[in-house]
Amino acid sequence: MQKRLLGRSGLEVSALGLGCMGTSFGYGPVPDRPSMITFLRTAVDRGVTFFDTAESYGPFTNEILVGEALHPVREGLVIATKFGFTVEPGQPYGLNSRPSHIREVADASLKRLQLETIDLFYQHRVDPEVPIEDVAGTVKDLIHEGKVRHFGMSEAGVETIRRAHAVQPVTAVQSEYSIWWREPEAELLPALQELGIGFVPFSPLGRGVLTGKLDDDTTLEKSDFRANLPRFSAENRKANRALLDRLSGIAERKHVTLAQIALAWLLAQKPWIVPIPGTTKLERLDENIAAAAIDLSPDDLQSIESVTAEVPVQGDRYPEHLQRLIDR
Repeated sequence: MQKRLLGRSGLEVSALGLGCMGTSFGYGPVPDRPSMITFLRTAVDRGVTFFDTAESYGPFTNEILVGEALHPVREGLVIATKFGFTVEPGQPYGLNSRPSHIREVADASLKRLQLETIDLFYQHRVDPEVPIEDVAGTVKDLIHEGKVRHFGMSEAGVETIRRAHAVQPVTAVQSEYSIWWREPEAELLPALQELGIGFVPFSPLGRGVLTGKLDDDTTLEKSDFRANLPRFSAENRKANRALLDRLSGIAERKHVTLAQIALAWLLAQKPWIVPIPGTTKLERLDENIAAAAIDLSPDDLQSIESVTAEVPVQGDRYPEHLQRLIDR
């Protein structure tokens, strides 16, 4: 697969990474553990070098799975994980980026992932109770100690990113971005370009909507967190079908899938953008990887722009209690 650099950091990764959360958590029932270990190693064989996990996925189980799967094939891979919550099984997560806790998480994640160094260590959500300078300074110390290679931030506002970057250069920022959710274009992307920071869009396929596989009659399992998102209500899914139908028409003219159009569109936005679509199915993995080779012409991009301007997405991204965790 093609490679990309995350900003000016020198960190090179595959043009598409793999979001690993769904291999053990979050989207309803998952396949058995041995098959997911095989799946993750197959992703390496297919050319994926960038894998994304977090201690909170499970909690803990996803890091353990990723560690077991990738340890034998570790060379050349970039493994990202995250800190920023107090994670206790069965309890609501609370924000926690105190320096002592960051260190505890780093040590625990290293063990679960079977790593000597975490390649990319994201603050999962900004903690308003801890100055971002203290967070960045702690990660800077971990980098000097050899426990971490690169510092990342997730769902952080522009001013917070600037303050952190002044203490310890930020290699990558992770936020939701897709044809389905374009808010980062207003302020975040220009700031990242200015600062030389890479951008890692999560949910680049709109949490599955941009695959075209969800329809008005799809029933989401209780263990599928999307069931709690306003945008996935039956009413909003029906209202958003018009957008998907228009985008599917563009895909058909290109003889590609809707998901491939969505990923190719993201890759066409900036050369330092690396989406991390998640899947547990080999056929979907191959479909996603093939998107990296799709060339969208200026006319194609204009057609997509026209569709999104004419057919707005219906439904909020998160319920109010989760929206409060997003730093502005």
